[in-house]
Amino acid sequence: MRVSKDLVAASATPIVLGVLSTGEDYGYSLLRRITEASGGTLEWSEGMLYPLLHRLERQGLIASRWGEAPEGGRRRKYYAITELGRAELAGQASQWRAVVDTLESLLPGTRTSAAFQAPAVASAPGPREAR
Repeated sequence: MRVSKDLVAASATPIVLGVLSTGEDYGYSLLRRITEASGGTLEWSEGMLYPLLHRLERQGLIASRWGEAPEGGRRRKYYAITELGRAELAGQASQWRAVVDTLESLLPGTRTSAAFQAPAVASAPGPREAR
């Protein structure tokens, strides 16, 4: 199945923030984790990921640092979610849940997928913590 460009663009921010909510990571590893998490459905290119990472950093949703180069390799830039990014992820996950719930109520035979469940965001404020 091919996912449309519009849907990929709309979901890119919460997907990257979701991956980074589990810990810092570098670009190539992010691409690999997204492909694995989607079962191969989403195969992003570096040309899509890096502009997104730069935008998220400008917005204060993620931060970056240069790490040591692995032996014989190039230095890697590691990205980490910020507190503002965790709050944004919680808000976007809630919005995606509303969209998925609406689709499931309108389309017969749809199923709830674990892929639409938001990661636990311990530091996210709000009443959803009691869920």
